[in-house]
Amino acid sequence: MRASRLVSLLLLLQTKGRMTASALASELEVSVRTIYRDVESLHAAGVPLYGDAGPTGGYQLLDGYRTRLTGLTEQEAESLFLAGLPGAAADLGLGDAVAAAQLKLMAALPSPMRDRASRMATRFHLDAPSWYYDSERSPLLEVVADAVWRERTIEVGYRRWRAPEDVTRTLRPLGLVLKAGRWYLVAQGSSARISTYRVAQIQSVEVLEPFDRPAGFDLAAHWAASLEEFQARQHTGTAVVRLSARGWEVFDSHVLPVVAKAAAESVVEDGGGFRVTIPIESVAHATGMLLRLGGEVEVLEPAELREQVTAAVRRLAELYLG
Repeated sequence: MRASRLVSLLLLLQTKGRMTASALASELEVSVRTIYRDVESLHAAGVPLYGDAGPTGGYQLLDGYRTRLTGLTEQEAESLFLAGLPGAAADLGLGDAVAAAQLKLMAALPSPMRDRASRMATRFHLDAPSWYYDSERSPLLEVVADAVWRERTIEVGYRRWRAPEDVTRTLRPLGLVLKAGRWYLVAQGSSARISTYRVAQIQSVEVLEPFDRPAGFDLAAHWAASLEEFQARQHTGTAVVRLSARGWEVFDSHVLPVVAKAAAESVVEDGGGFRVTIPIESVAHATGMLLRLGGEVEVLEPAELREQVTAAVRRLAELYLG
């Protein structure tokens, strides 16, 4: 641990230039006294490090000195693809590895490129969760992620939405996906079928024997196909609606992308408005979705949906107008 900290201290000075003992202590999450001891150790090892006293002082490496201790560890290299997702890296227990990998990369860059990289980090930020939703807490995520990486079968206690709610499953974990702040496990069950499990719903995990990963399995391709299949299963009917000019302008922000796409592909002008044909999950779901648009939308087909929307509007009128 101390050796790793000494390297981090050295890389910080190489990357950021002059730093006070207090600033170094804050970065490395240790006491100022520990920084003093670490600096003495680096001096003893022959590192050309010197310090200046006073309010503008601090520690600094001799001009031109660069350490070659920038090789990435296996875990740091594995974590690089998560460098733009610090929250996700922390969820997987790789937060420290990501920080160390970024520090080593910054130290290895020549000064002009280092400045550009620093500027990039201050101007772009990725926030994965959707609006109005917090990231989901998944206490067993690290255990599951370790099993995914080491190709170990797991037995999980899983809480699902339909009865019986609590079930036990033996799974071969193939990958993890972060979608809108929620983690999902893609795994093979007792049959060859590959299914998706919400990690937050996993109540217990027992790691078992190794398994052989299916040859040629592509996590990204599987996830894309699963989403397409899920949307196809969801939307079992269609509806025809007329939108006002304003309704058409804001339609995309009130519906799922698959519905917005279908509307864009079917839109025709109709009496100053726009007529579109859209997929729907059910009459009840479509009623709620279309009511968000208020008077900017009129249901034309099917008759059952038009009746449901009419009944809902009538109830609202009775409630507010008496």
